[in-house]
Amino acid sequence: MKSLLRVMIVFACLGPHLHCVPSVHGEAPLLRMRELLDAGSLDEKVLSDWHTVPGDVPTRQKLVSIRVGELVPGREYRVPVRMIVPVGRKASGFHLTGGHRPASIQRDARPRGVDRELLRGGVGLVFTVVQELGSVGQAELGQAAFRRFIKTLDPRHSVQYWGWPAALIRAVTAAYAETEHFEPGKVAVTGASKNGASPSVALLHDRRMTALHSSVAPIWDSPLRLCDRTAWKNLQAANQRYVRGLQAANRRVNPRRLLNHRFLGGTFGPVYNSQALAAGHNWDDLRRLAHRMKDHVFVARHLKTLASRNVDLCFHPGTHDFVAFDMAWGGRHHPGIPIYLRINSGHGKSRRHPNAETDEQNKPAFLLRHFFKGVAAPLTPPSVTTRVDGQRLLVTVTFEPGSVSESGRIWWMFDRGPDGSAAYINELFPSDQWKDMTGDSKTNSWSTTIPIETGASHIDFFSNHRKTVTYRSVNYSSYRSSPYTRVSLGRN
Repeated sequence: MKSLLRVMIVFACLGPHLHCVPSVHGEAPLLRMRELLDAGSLDEKVLSDWHTVPGDVPTRQKLVSIRVGELVPGREYRVPVRMIVPVGRKASGFHLTGGHRPASIQRDARPRGVDRELLRGGVGLVFTVVQELGSVGQAELGQAAFRRFIKTLDPRHSVQYWGWPAALIRAVTAAYAETEHFEPGKVAVTGASKNGASPSVALLHDRRMTALHSSVAPIWDSPLRLCDRTAWKNLQAANQRYVRGLQAANRRVNPRRLLNHRFLGGTFGPVYNSQALAAGHNWDDLRRLAHRMKDHVFVARHLKTLASRNVDLCFHPGTHDFVAFDMAWGGRHHPGIPIYLRINSGHGKSRRHPNAETDEQNKPAFLLRHFFKGVAAPLTPPSVTTRVDGQRLLVTVTFEPGSVSESGRIWWMFDRGPDGSAAYINELFPSDQWKDMTGDSKTNSWSTTIPIETGASHIDFFSNHRKTVTYRSVNYSSYRSSPYTRVSLGRN
């Protein structure tokens, strides 16, 4: 009877949470939200029922396995979900993360850092596993789904387009079905790579989600991602020039790896173009799929709608990431999206720039601000103006009134390779091309001059700015970047 009551409560609340992105040309919706919000179809298997876990902040925890749905007909996809609430009270909303390993999620969690502060303030935690299906014992299912996706180009069989976002939505459904332990509140989703991309899709479809902190994951629909033929031809030509240049300089090079990167140019993750073409599809099929998916997966296409929902956003795309590989295009077309760029960062980039920030705490500051009153707002994305003056570039970064930063530091690089290219991710910002900027409190701006390198055709730059926020007498250093900017210097 209690289970039936939980299902009835969930169905009664379905309406306000349905935010299905409109289908294109009569296509079926990517995520059928009525199905994903149906707690009655979770087929929950209790692995460890509610129990108390002692600690600095004592918690109650439950571990279950839930049914997400069918990635291929007749083959269900399941994930584990661990739910955590403070002892003695219901959790109001929760912090959802998918970047957990199957082995670690089996063990009782001892939350630390910002998660401990969230629990102390009455916010719950929900953990699940958004990883390659082989890591959850479903490798054969993952392989079968990929084969079917390549054969049909139906995103319903793609773990990137459907499986992982659906898993996050189902985890929310499972948590809110526990009505004796959770009450409706804010739901913030954070993560990196596949755990930054999957929440983006889920957020666009599920109104229960109220915040996204995403790292090294796609944000916008640049031409490469939409399979624009000209963009891809230009990319291939740039990569070939880069390889020839490396070979001429006697640098060690693996041409095949540089010319056929697994991610660079991908619509929303790994590049599947070659497999699809080999299966009999043509380039127009790939382009149509990309255009069909763009409204389902790219947050940048829904900024007004997300603002109307009061959704908080923050992105850490990296300056040299092979998944978020299009910063120059994004900075030009979406300068108002809140980002932080750690210099020379991205997947596999472990060598730290000597002048990179060492105190950045954006995610804790973001979550504390989202869930609790009295925490200062982050810096708003600033605007950038530039002027070429002889052999100097004058740069001014200006914040909106009331958005006051404590510091300004700029990095630059000449003649960087185009978005998505091998040169783009391999050639780092030089260690000596940075400056601390000069602040002007009257104009709420930061400015500097950059000496122009002789013969350079263009310059890329961005600046980072700090704002300290406080929660429970603890200071957190939050940073906001200026839009990534590429300026033509009018030289060949």
